[in-house]
Amino acid sequence: MGQLTSICVYCGSGPGAKPLYEEAARALGRAMAQAGIRLVYGGGAVGLMGTLARAVLEAGGSVTGIIPQFLVSREGLTGDLTEVIVTDDMHERKMLMFERADAFVALPGGIGTLEELVEQLTWAQLGQHRKPVLIANIASFWDALIALLDQMREEGFIRPELEISYLIAEAAEEIVPLLRQAAAERPQQELTKPATAEPIRRM
Repeated sequence: MGQLTSICVYCGSGPGAKPLYEEAARALGRAMAQAGIRLVYGGGAVGLMGTLARAVLEAGGSVTGIIPQFLVSREGLTGDLTEVIVTDDMHERKMLMFERADAFVALPGGIGTLEELVEQLTWAQLGQHRKPVLIANIASFWDALIALLDQMREEGFIRPELEISYLIAEAAEEIVPLLRQAAAERPQQELTKPATAEPIRRM
């Protein structure tokens, strides 16, 4: 059985319009720290990203922030991160986030969050990984996307042989238990990150 040791969380660089989004980010951060699960995220200090990272750190957890050089001045870096990796570009950043995670979560966010979530769903659909992917549908934020995925099935664009697998959580407290269960149902090798060259680290 696979063990869940790290989760990559995609989320907004803004706080969003509803206080529930920040509350969910804090609750998820605390839950991850209490479970001994490392956070892998985009490294920024702003928005839900910063809220989540600070919640993990304040609860005694570990955080790896991965950020491209051009975003450091724009989004800043959350203080006292366990590990910081500054990449040359977005492509390197996304691959490192993938490699260092056992599972993926999408909290509410904007176009970047949507793109990262859909990319992981696509990679899984094409057989490139079997790591769990979870949509955190806080305050029904992702309802429209979930409905669109259902419509894609109905219209024959997501066919049975190319089905996509994802979990849905309506509350932050459901996320870690759902991912732990999903990870336990997979062999450990399916959650193991592939070997890569040593990344460039800059502080």
